[in-house]
Amino acid sequence: MKVLVLPGDGIGPEVARPAAAVLVAAATRGHEFVLTEAPIGGAGIAAAGDPLPEATAHLAEQSDAILFGAAGIAGDTLLPAARRPGAGLLRLRKRLGLFANYRPAVLYPELIDASSLKPEIVRGLDLMILRELNGDAYFGEPRGVSVDAGGERIGVNTMRYSESEIRRIAHAGFRLARKRTRKLCSVDKANVLEVMKLWREVVTEVGREYPDVALTHLFVDAAAMHLLRRPTDFDVIVTGNMFGDILSDEAAMLTGSIGMLPSASLGEGRRGLYEPVHGSAPDIAGRDIANPLGAILSSAMLLRLSADDEAGATRIEAAVREVLARGLRTADIHTPGTTLVGTAAMGAAVLAAL
Repeated sequence: MKVLVLPGDGIGPEVARPAAAVLVAAATRGHEFVLTEAPIGGAGIAAAGDPLPEATAHLAEQSDAILFGAAGIAGDTLLPAARRPGAGLLRLRKRLGLFANYRPAVLYPELIDASSLKPEIVRGLDLMILRELNGDAYFGEPRGVSVDAGGERIGVNTMRYSESEIRRIAHAGFRLARKRTRKLCSVDKANVLEVMKLWREVVTEVGREYPDVALTHLFVDAAAMHLLRRPTDFDVIVTGNMFGDILSDEAAMLTGSIGMLPSASLGEGRRGLYEPVHGSAPDIAGRDIANPLGAILSSAMLLRLSADDEAGATRIEAAVREVLARGLRTADIHTPGTTLVGTAAMGAAVLAAL
């Protein structure tokens, strides 16, 4: 399998490279992985003046899977939108047709004391947020900042979804729910936004094709509240780009740290882009304190979803559990009585467990 590794910026290289090493070590189906690295984000701008260099995009199109670190540099919000490091990832997802972002939030029992919530609230947490990736205000037009006749600046972004975009992510959600506990919660803001009214109508229509799946609807504000109040009531949540971005980060804190969360972005085929949910964290880059487990667990998702290697994916997850059971912790999940280790040591411990 051809796997493109995009370390990116900040802590991206620190977590992506051990994840790539774990990927190769864990494979059980005789895969030969051909790994290639390329720049993206701030590294892409430095190398080719573009957050998504054409050479990187071409390699991605020729790859069976992509392992991504993070994109973002200090002060990048001051740059024009098209030149921000994060724009490279958005364009790559769009170019490859990766419209479905799978973001699991699982609380390992060993980390129950690291969660922000009481143990009785989060014990047994195992949910999946399915975020639509190619639409919404992230891509809708018109967008930008202009100046009106009175000299006042006006910012505009357009929240937009077509029926076909909603329908395909809804089908993905129902198919996923069938593989789990057959419960799907669709999150929208249909009481205020016309685009979300369409979202609810289309998801409901698609739901009639899956009578074996229990479909519920929640407004996004209520969903945010219930994620903190009764998180274990959820199994699969399907929602739009912006709401999924926000809710999945909220769900991250239920698990102890955003550093624990992997993700997979898929289209119609098996090719996917795999990345930890966290960002580039430039303030801690190079200090050997980042948590690599979200990136390592993303490698498990790569094996499961793109390589059809369930045994290999399970080996990675078991190795992570073993390391946590031994009490090893990076700074973000460190609690009294556990052993504080750095990024490199945590990656090496998972490799040793494998």
